[in-house]
Amino acid sequence: MDSKAEEAGCLDPDIKDEGPSAPPADLLGPVSGYEGTPTDWGGEGNLYPPPPDRTNKPEIDRNAAVPNVRVPTVSEDVAREALIQYAGSKWTWSRKPARELVFEELKPFTIYRYRLETFTESRATAWVFEPFTGQLVDGPQYGIPPLPWDVAVEVPPMHKDIEEKVRVPHTSSVKECHTCYGRGKVRCSHCSGWGKVRCTSCLGSGHSQGKRCTWCHGAGRRRCTWCGGSGHKTCKVCKGHRNLLHYILLTVTWKNQIYEHVPNRCPDFPIKLFEKVNGDKFFVDENIFVYPIVGFPDEEICEASKKGNQEHLAKFSKMRILQQRQTIELVPLTQAFYKYKDQQYNYYVYGTENQVHAAKYPTNCTLL
Repeated sequence: MDSKAEEAGCLDPDIKDEGPSAPPADLLGPVSGYEGTPTDWGGEGNLYPPPPDRTNKPEIDRNAAVPNVRVPTVSEDVAREALIQYAGSKWTWSRKPARELVFEELKPFTIYRYRLETFTESRATAWVFEPFTGQLVDGPQYGIPPLPWDVAVEVPPMHKDIEEKVRVPHTSSVKECHTCYGRGKVRCSHCSGWGKVRCTSCLGSGHSQGKRCTWCHGAGRRRCTWCGGSGHKTCKVCKGHRNLLHYILLTVTWKNQIYEHVPNRCPDFPIKLFEKVNGDKFFVDENIFVYPIVGFPDEEICEASKKGNQEHLAKFSKMRILQQRQTIELVPLTQAFYKYKDQQYNYYVYGTENQVHAAKYPTNCTLL
């Protein structure tokens, strides 16, 4: 568009309105083994279950045994120091009652935490594109594209959540940009391609308060600030390069799936607090597949192990299970009963970190 046409606010018919941001479904030809791959990368892509030769199968009627374990105890000195530290973390609590309290009983609870970790691998694909700037086009002329589970990737350390994106070999092709129709620019939506917009000061009349509008100099229209008066903008999809490089992107997701169960042995203690502390991990069973625990003194842990195994095998049947690990932790929990100034109180010490939960405390008004 020349300067005179621009000044007059002419519409360039060669510049089209902005097209769709995603390519049409029929733009890209089918690739064997990748039928149904979406062209709009708006979700997780097309998930492919692993082929039979890549799927591990658990053995039938296998079980795991667990050794006996002793119940840990907390001494009065440890319980007192834990409460002193906890009181010190509260702005309105005094440490004095924690120092001077008289213990009446320390009641330990046997709390086991069962955890099953299943390390899975899943693979999904979607068509993606990028501006074509002359880069290598690895198309089918270089070979047959490997199937999703034949694309080589290095397995990361076990039980860590990692995602890796890989360009599937021999799936690339160059197509005209579907958004600007190969022109590298699109019509400005703010001025509809005219390069000028109605003056907001005089509302297009050219006059304001009986005088010539000083904003538009009486023209009633002003240069569009969005496109600089050109009537078009650079295509945001192809960045002005007119063509796009399309290819299939494989997303490999490794995820540590967790099932956890803690029996509620002490109703007055908030069980969610166990999520923030550690325990003594006295049983660790790790293999491609682990099996339900039998013969453990706490039958609820045996049931949790059985349920967790069944749930994970069913839930992740469309993924590849690389490794499983089940653990039992003994999470310390002691209820401390004490007296202070002839009043009775209690609190809990829990976790190997000796954290404290106290619903009531003798004083909350003095900082000492």
